[in-house]
Amino acid sequence: MFKRDTHPPRRKLGLVTAEEHFVRWGTVVAGFALAWMVCYRVMPWGRLLPWFVLGILFTVVITAVVGLERGGVPELADRVMSVIVHTGALVVFLALLSAVGYTFYRGWSALGHPNMFYKDMSGVGPADPLDRGGFAHAILGTLIEIAIAIAITLPLGIGTAVYMTEVGGRFARVVRTVVEAMTALPSIVAGLFIYTTVVLMLGVPKSGLAGALAIAVMMLPIIARAADVVLRVVPGSLREASLALGASRWKTVWHVVLPTARPGLATALILGIARGIGETSPVLLTSGTAPFFVTDPTSGVMNSLPLYVFSAVRSGEPGLEVRGFGAASALLALVLVLFVVARWLARPRKAGR
Repeated sequence: MFKRDTHPPRRKLGLVTAEEHFVRWGTVVAGFALAWMVCYRVMPWGRLLPWFVLGILFTVVITAVVGLERGGVPELADRVMSVIVHTGALVVFLALLSAVGYTFYRGWSALGHPNMFYKDMSGVGPADPLDRGGFAHAILGTLIEIAIAIAITLPLGIGTAVYMTEVGGRFARVVRTVVEAMTALPSIVAGLFIYTTVVLMLGVPKSGLAGALAIAVMMLPIIARAADVVLRVVPGSLREASLALGASRWKTVWHVVLPTARPGLATALILGIARGIGETSPVLLTSGTAPFFVTDPTSGVMNSLPLYVFSAVRSGEPGLEVRGFGAASALLALVLVLFVVARWLARPRKAGR
């Protein structure tokens, strides 16, 4: 007679059965249902935030009990950590969605007027209707300033990353330390630096150029640090193969390392743009504001979307507040467009047949 195997079957990793789905979603439903009973029937906490927080806590407790009952302490820890990680991701997603959604919701009435995208605010008062004026001059100023900042920071940032990664040495460690320290530089300090050195000492007037230099100070350490991380991920075997074929160190970097890291370098550029394009305090000190179109970044003050949003929302006028939220929505859309363009330009090239 053969002995019957009494051990439970091994659970396949990555396989989620219907029973497992029922257990996972059942604990979530039970936790939030219990929280609803406590908030809306037992205690006078009939608000969304207490219900959400208690729902998460009760879900964790019920998940811990189910995990302990089904598989002991290891499964308890696995299930509890899974709930915590998924809850953290959900909270971040909801925070981002609420911020973006509220901005578009408040500015939707302004976005419905096409004049917002091709007119400026010359001769437009705070009480004028939305079919007059627009924030096209701020969009143009933002594009000009961010283009100048990219032209400055992209070669400097990637060059710094190449130096830290490919050249190395004692001074490279000093440069890496300085770059890492500058990533936490307050934006107001960058604005004061450009204001004192460029505007006061060199006599350059407040202009789009000075604002672009302040934005470049903010973007440079972000691009250099992210590009450094990307270049260090490139396999060393590619460098060794290129050098073994007789290529110089410079040709290896230019033809092997940089093309391999192109998608990651695009991400570094996107991070730098995201840091610089929404800064208000540096451009407030260096570029000034103008209610009309300015195409020459060296001729005088130039408005930008962050400054327009700042001045419109803090004015207290309902009409200007709507315009400000509309400009903030346009700023979010502009960042998305720049992100898509950067990813498209950095896409891997298809090898020819």
